[in-house]
Amino acid sequence: MSPDPNSRQQTGSADSPKTGPRIHAWLDLLMPSVTDTIFILLLFAMTCGALAPRLLGDADIGWHIRNGELILRTHAITRADPFSSSMQGKPWYSWEWLYDVGAAAAHEWAGLNGVVLISAIIIAFTLALLFRLSLARGANVVITLVFLVFTFAATAIHLFARPHILSWLLLLIWFQILDSAQPHLPLVLARPEAISYNHKRLFLLPLLMLFWVNVHGEFLLGFVLLGIYLISGLSRLFLTVRAPDSERREISSWFQRLAIVTGLCFLVTFINPYGYRLHLHIYRYLSNRWLIDHIEEFQSPDFHGWAQQAFVLLVLLGIITLAVAPKKISLPRLLIVLFAVHSGFYAARNLPTSSMLLTLILAPPLSHALTANRLLGSSSGAKSAAKFAAKISALLNTSRAFAERMGAVEFRLQWHLWPVIAVISGALLCSQGGRFASAQLMDAHFDSARFPVKASDFILTRKIAGPVFAPDAWGGYLIYRLAPDTKVFLDDRHDLYGENFLQDYVKVVSVSPEWKTILDRDGLRWVLVPAGSSLANVMVETSPWKVVYRDHTSLLFERD
Repeated sequence: MSPDPNSRQQTGSADSPKTGPRIHAWLDLLMPSVTDTIFILLLFAMTCGALAPRLLGDADIGWHIRNGELILRTHAITRADPFSSSMQGKPWYSWEWLYDVGAAAAHEWAGLNGVVLISAIIIAFTLALLFRLSLARGANVVITLVFLVFTFAATAIHLFARPHILSWLLLLIWFQILDSAQPHLPLVLARPEAISYNHKRLFLLPLLMLFWVNVHGEFLLGFVLLGIYLISGLSRLFLTVRAPDSERREISSWFQRLAIVTGLCFLVTFINPYGYRLHLHIYRYLSNRWLIDHIEEFQSPDFHGWAQQAFVLLVLLGIITLAVAPKKISLPRLLIVLFAVHSGFYAARNLPTSSMLLTLILAPPLSHALTANRLLGSSSGAKSAAKFAAKISALLNTSRAFAERMGAVEFRLQWHLWPVIAVISGALLCSQGGRFASAQLMDAHFDSARFPVKASDFILTRKIAGPVFAPDAWGGYLIYRLAPDTKVFLDDRHDLYGENFLQDYVKVVSVSPEWKTILDRDGLRWVLVPAGSSLANVMVETSPWKVVYRDHTSLLFERD
């Protein structure tokens, strides 16, 4: 019996549908998404690229590392100051102890390269997650990228290897859980399956708070958001008095769960090494007007900087969004927008978190407004204006079509293989001291033009026991280099030193009439100050001080 002439063709046609899915599966695995690309680019820039020196631009990480090493060595939480001569043995609230342990472990593994790599991974993951969540909430790729660029520029003001970067990540997760747990809240979604309302998610918040309260003091932001949603919940209960019973029961059930979760979160904050005393300490610290007015990062931003101007552009985008959004923004989101704007203008350290909240809330409605061409307004008017409107409309349609295609591809690519490869490559690079073959790709270090690197070498060589008086901004670096053999007189743990002590410090560095009396009173023999500073210029001409070391960054004085 002769074979069917159509059998080969039928077999080929049966196999071809299987080949297509296999190819798509491999493409989905190997092709990086936009989220992956953002993560990889940021990770490279902050470890091997131009932003690498930025993460060690603040000396705070120095005492975090040394405190974490002390905790790991003694197996006990630090409760008394071990680093300064002026506060030696006095109570100290190491409220970021869990971060300190992690930083010390990374430092023991790969030195400063390890600390920078872990910090860069956290920052890159946070911004990539911000992009992904904005898309899931209904924003298109183009608008989200615009918001993300401004947000990253605003975070540059605080882009340091410090525990606050964990607060950035925790705040994103915290807000998303709170916002997605609300019932019947209008939300513009590109893909409704990306976010579903789930009351049970609220009970993840106490677990997050347990971690947050032990890594950074900005856990208070979580309670600010909880308070905003509780206020909006009360207003919804009041406004739904005449609503159907089923809707009112659902809102009431959500509000009760939120109130219970808020109480649990508050109770969880007492699970820290210091118990309720930590709350009293934070209250006294943040309520001290002199400290808040004189600590630089708590002061209002100087809007001449490009990071601050990026935040202003975000605020302007927010105003445009509120004007053109096709649907009114819900009360809790509007209150969060107002809070983010106020906190960003109030203190420079709040710019990153404020920018992230604005992106999550405003990018989706602005994308929807562009989809509906709400920015063009009415097309009536002069002929030239109508032509211009038509061109802009065509451009928006093209941009919208491109964004929709990119969004569809973005949610299909879910393997995230390349970020995993990037993290593993970074870990391998750190394990080799930052070298790849003969090239030094990663070399994390404190900048000698910013910190007294060579002066610290001189102090170590001379075995100077101190105490050394130096600017508070250098204290963390000196602790990192000199502890425990050499004590500093003070550093930037302002909550430890208090108002009265820091007032005297300000008098010295500002060369007030009492500066010499204060140094004499405290019996200080060694003073390390920035080259060209007012204090350095005066001390050069003042007896009994003499210069024993000098370079382009610092001068070291000894009492003769």
